[in-house]
Amino acid sequence: MAWFLFIDESGHDRKASPYEVLAGVAIQDRFLWSLVKELHTTELALFGRRYSAGNDELKGTKILKKKVFQHAGLNVPVNDDDIPLLARSALDDGANAGVKELKGLAFAKLRYVEALFSLCEKYFCRIFASVVEIDAPSTASGGPRKDYAYLFERFFYFLEDYNSPQPSAGHAPAEHGIIVFDELEKTKSHLLIDQTHRYFKDTATGRRRASLVVPEPFFVHSDLTTGVQIADLAAYCISWGFRTSRMIKPARPELAGYAKQIARLRYRADRRAPDKEGAFAVWSIAHITDLRTGVEKLEDIDPQ
Repeated sequence: MAWFLFIDESGHDRKASPYEVLAGVAIQDRFLWSLVKELHTTELALFGRRYSAGNDELKGTKILKKKVFQHAGLNVPVNDDDIPLLARSALDDGANAGVKELKGLAFAKLRYVEALFSLCEKYFCRIFASVVEIDAPSTASGGPRKDYAYLFERFFYFLEDYNSPQPSAGHAPAEHGIIVFDELEKTKSHLLIDQTHRYFKDTATGRRRASLVVPEPFFVHSDLTTGVQIADLAAYCISWGFRTSRMIKPARPELAGYAKQIARLRYRADRRAPDKEGAFAVWSIAHITDLRTGVEKLEDIDPQ
């Protein structure tokens, strides 16, 4: 038994996005196929066909952009029963799509995302993310990126808690975590593999976490892998809609409903610091303002 952590990112082009987000969705292996089947059924029911049957991909930048919400607000009546037919017509012949077809397709897109996060909750999925400020100072060290380290840390805490034996439950074999990345350009993929290996092999913290997280990541094509598509939508919604008290960038109010769904999919781990009394909460969505290592921060302090 295992938990797959499907990972994707949003906003790393540093253009319009308010935050850079590295997001992962954890799905237990025994629920993965059931979740995928229900998502495919939902896709057919809303779009009248598989949206991703051609060159289209269910990505946040495509199905949650502002224009989609504008189309959903068009002043033309659309019945719920007509949405699949209208959406399919718009997908099959977008150049000749009328106002009703555009509105039907917009409704289908928005309802699909809502259904997707609801199914994630149904199948006990958990969302993890590192949310990085666009102007966060970067590290010059050759170690793993801090956003990846935080993501692995939260995933490890989740697995650690999940595998904690309950009273009278016995000691079942531990369920491990398997990391699945969206495939990058090959040189970048090799770099990411190298950094991941170094983290799990060369650091004491990484070696401890390798007891539950398999250090060898897998790479897949996002357009062919449902789990990565879920991670992409989560990353987009977190960047543009999810906020904590420390995340002060303006959010798009039309994404508030999805942000509430994501909040319910977070995981809270309670941990104790060796030098402090009491437990503190570690949420699975981390906000990062500085990517530098502790040593780099100290070196940057002006002695004057």
